[in-house]
Amino acid sequence: MTDSPTIERIKQEVSGNEVMLFMKGTPVFPQCGFSAAVVQILNHMGVKFGSTDVLVDPEIRQGVKEFSNWPTVPQLYVKGEFVGGCDIIREMFEAGELEEFFNNAGIERETV
Repeated sequence: MTDSPTIERIKQEVSGNEVMLFMKGTPVFPQCGFSAAVVQILNHMGVKFGSTDVLVDPEIRQGVKEFSNWPTVPQLYVKGEFVGGCDIIREMFEAGELEEFFNNAGIERETV
């Protein structure tokens, strides 16, 4: 599946957005608690992000897992780099590491 159209679409989404979230549902209407938690953290931090609802496209849902070699959704990418899923993002946020990560990556944030 390395060069499939699905992987190419995922690569375009990841490279086309400084911060990209593959999630279940949308930021306005998340369809699982884990996706909702990551959206809440990003919104709380004032991070603008792109998102893709994996529930509307089973190929993307499976393809993103293969792309990152990570078995679950949501998945957060920053400047093309896979950062992690809900547990990792939550842990980084609670430890203050996520703010430092965004600062080091040069991600602009809205003041909240």
